[in-house]
Amino acid sequence: MRPLTEAETRAVFEKLGRYIGENIQLLVDRPDGTYCFRLHRDRVYYLSEKLLKVAASIPRDSLVSLGTCFGKFTKTQKFRLSVTALDFLAPYAKYKVWVKPGSEQSFLYGNHVLKSGLGRITENTAQYQGVVVYSMADVPLGFGVAAKSTQECRKVDPMAIVVFHQADVGEYVRNEDTLT
Repeated sequence: MRPLTEAETRAVFEKLGRYIGENIQLLVDRPDGTYCFRLHRDRVYYLSEKLLKVAASIPRDSLVSLGTCFGKFTKTQKFRLSVTALDFLAPYAKYKVWVKPGSEQSFLYGNHVLKSGLGRITENTAQYQGVVVYSMADVPLGFGVAAKSTQECRKVDPMAIVVFHQADVGEYVRNEDTLT
C-alpha cells in the first residue's frame, strides 16, 4: 500500500470532482480525523490515518483490502469509480437525479435512465456532468453521467436516454466475486 503519485491523485480528484465538486476537501479533512487515499494492487482505498498506521505492520503480500475501495486504475491508467464509493459521494453530490419507482429496477439491473423514468433532476445540470441517482424516497441507488442537460430533458421524447449508467447498488449482487 503506497500513497498516490501526483498523476494518480489528479486522475482520482478529477473523477471525484465531476460528482462532488469542491467537496473533495470534506472527504480528506473530516471532523472525526484525517483521511487519505492509498493505492494497493491498482485499487484506490479511502481510509483513516489511524487505520493506516495499524496496517503498516501487515506485510504487503498478506494485505487483501483496507478501508473503502473507491475505484481502480485500468491498464491504460484511467480511473474508474466503484459502487463502493457511493456512500461517500451521495452526501456531497452537486447534481442529483431521482428516478420513478417503476424505473428503479431497470437502473439496478445496469440500464441507463430514460426520460420516461425520470422523476426529478437538479437544476442547471450540464450535459456529461456526473450525477448521483436516487430513488424518489431519497435512497442513493448509484451514479452516472448526464446524457442531456436539464433544459434538454424537458424537450426530449420519453424513450431518450437522460443518464448514462456508471454504477449501481445492484452490482453488489451481480459482481460479488470481484468487488473488494
